[in-house]
Amino acid sequence: MNLDELTAGPADDTSWQPVLYRYAELGALRGEVAALHDTLAEQVGELLTARRPDWRPGAGELAGAVDSYLSGRPAEYGSWVWYPWSRRLVHVLPREEYRELRQSRNRYKITAAEQALLTERTIAVIGLSVGAASAVTLAQEGVGGRFRLADFDTLSLSNLNRLRASVADLGLPKVVIAARQMYEIDPYLSIETWPDGLDESSIDAFLAGDGSAGGRVDLLVEECDDLHLKVHARERARAHGIPVLMETNERGMLDVERFDLDPGRPLLHGLLDGVTAAELKTLSSREKVPYVLRILDQDRPSERFVPSLVEIGQTISSWPQLASGVALGAALVTDTARRLLLGGFTASGRWFVDPAELVRDGTELPLPEREEAAVGEELKTEELVLPERGLELDEEGVRRLVGYGIQAPSGGNTQPWRFVWRGRALDCRVDHEQPLTVLDFERSASRLAIGAAVENIDLAARAAGWACQAEPCPDPADPDLAYRLTFTADPAAERPPLAGWIEQRVTNREPGPAVPLDERAAAALASCAEESGARLQLVSDRDDLAELGRILGVADRLRMMSQPLHRDMMGELRWSEAETRRTRDGIDLATLGFDRTDLAGVAVARHWPNLAFLRTVGGGSSFEEPARKTVAASSAVGLLSIAGTGPEAYLRGGRAVQRLWLTATSLGLGLQPLTALTYLLARVERGGGVGLAGEEVATLRGLRARLDAIAPHRPGEAELLLFRLSYAPAPQLRSLRRPVESVLGFDA
Repeated sequence: MNLDELTAGPADDTSWQPVLYRYAELGALRGEVAALHDTLAEQVGELLTARRPDWRPGAGELAGAVDSYLSGRPAEYGSWVWYPWSRRLVHVLPREEYRELRQSRNRYKITAAEQALLTERTIAVIGLSVGAASAVTLAQEGVGGRFRLADFDTLSLSNLNRLRASVADLGLPKVVIAARQMYEIDPYLSIETWPDGLDESSIDAFLAGDGSAGGRVDLLVEECDDLHLKVHARERARAHGIPVLMETNERGMLDVERFDLDPGRPLLHGLLDGVTAAELKTLSSREKVPYVLRILDQDRPSERFVPSLVEIGQTISSWPQLASGVALGAALVTDTARRLLLGGFTASGRWFVDPAELVRDGTELPLPEREEAAVGEELKTEELVLPERGLELDEEGVRRLVGYGIQAPSGGNTQPWRFVWRGRALDCRVDHEQPLTVLDFERSASRLAIGAAVENIDLAARAAGWACQAEPCPDPADPDLAYRLTFTADPAAERPPLAGWIEQRVTNREPGPAVPLDERAAAALASCAEESGARLQLVSDRDDLAELGRILGVADRLRMMSQPLHRDMMGELRWSEAETRRTRDGIDLATLGFDRTDLAGVAVARHWPNLAFLRTVGGGSSFEEPARKTVAASSAVGLLSIAGTGPEAYLRGGRAVQRLWLTATSLGLGLQPLTALTYLLARVERGGGVGLAGEEVATLRGLRARLDAIAPHRPGEAELLLFRLSYAPAPQLRSLRRPVESVLGFDA
């Protein structure tokens, strides 16, 4: 059949239901169609890209995917929707795909599972002035798949101050206008109309269904002006156990009556206690005013409400309403209906969302003065000075040595150390006042940091002519004591080459050119690890690096989406230059190299409630991307391990880490730790995953198998440092350190 044969005919002013045709059936419309709309290929293209948000196909690739999806028969796919009132024929996707795509922008404010539940709900609306806006908004948001609409009235010109309709609709029943608008949003809805309104003889059929599709309604939205019907509808809704919503177009007043949860609840919150619908039926408009005021029950009506009430029948003919109030009411009804139908809102009562009260002179909220992290401004550390050679190692000399020591790295730059000089020995202790984080399993990361600080002190002491004897002290009676250092004058001691790189060592997060790691550099690093009693595995194969990027991405996602890990990570970040200078610890955002968009994303992710829902729907895949990109921009990834898993292993391991890092710095290599995964694995494998959820433990066990396929772990070894190496330019910023005086004490 040639679609061009379908030509325009006269419009149908009475119809309100569309007709769904298959392509083969379109011959029945010959001579009827005024306008043909066929964008099915574009709809399919959008559907395919909506299902794969990370897919960026070219025009040719997308066209090929669409053609393949439609099997070369686009005209026969989906539905042809005939709207007789406008003589338009529209080609749309099949129902499930149509709704999937149309509602795709609802996610994740509404999950796919929630949307499916809402589609099965039946909603009744009485009164299609305020109610029409609510019905259309409910349909637009996908709250309800079946509707019943009741109103006896037709559209008049004065209604256009608040109803979304056309002058061409004047004289049409309001139920027809509302149903048309809803069907033009979703032609797969099921709508029943009651153009004669409701009375005692029809209200039960309207609410209970009496054989209609959907049976008893799940929710009644009552917006009628008739006081008798307003009360009678509630009497029957209570009898059937149906909840009722009402928005009054007065100060954003919303009433919720949960007759489904409280069958004995008095109507209208008891405000008409003792009054039945039958008693209101014969009252005149003037006689109804006291009852209306009882329902409103307001000590502070809006400024122009009382004059309007007094003037009905005098200078105005009916209740005044504004489009803004109707739009607000539709939003309140739809939002509340969605949460009610999904079981997330169970209360009955009255609420006000009054724009005039909420948005007026004097209610504006003070906006915080946000100080952005310094971007590109160098935060200098204190200049390091060695003790003078040949002089007694006094308190000033100890201060200088500890100044070198605290340049060591620590997880999250927590600086978990305390030093006490006892006249002949320097005790290096774990700062137990610092909170224990999930990553710092058994304080192993803290001991690693102290070991790194001891290595710095040893290098600095020898550079100043002092031999340093470092005795590890993992004593159960004093678990915080990590090392005891004693110093002996050694004027002939040569300056260790690595000592000169202590001030240059820095975490380098800059992306590199991803060039291969120089073989001599790789050999030097391996030799350094071996001399320190550690084992180094270097990964440079590009396929293996890509897999490592994926592994680390999953670990980063887990870290962001786990509440305790998220708490620890956000607690480490310093959000402004002022905070950085005040605390002189943690991770300064400026050192992360984020642009303004990245900073905005981190700010959004800062607060756990923003991520809690994302976790429930399995989201957060975007948190995996930075690790994949970071590893892809590397020359190699290394894993440094050492024999043993107890406190002493991590103390020795810290020294090995520092020597390796200083060696990498001397070779012109940038080093960035990627260590969170290995410390989480230690918690799982040696601590049973305590503090982590079951699914998180399962994820980590899966990552262990994938990591072992590239860099095998040996039983009885501690994985000290997982890191990336690159030939990236040196960063402009480095993390600050707390003053020596804050971490060093003297005990005579």
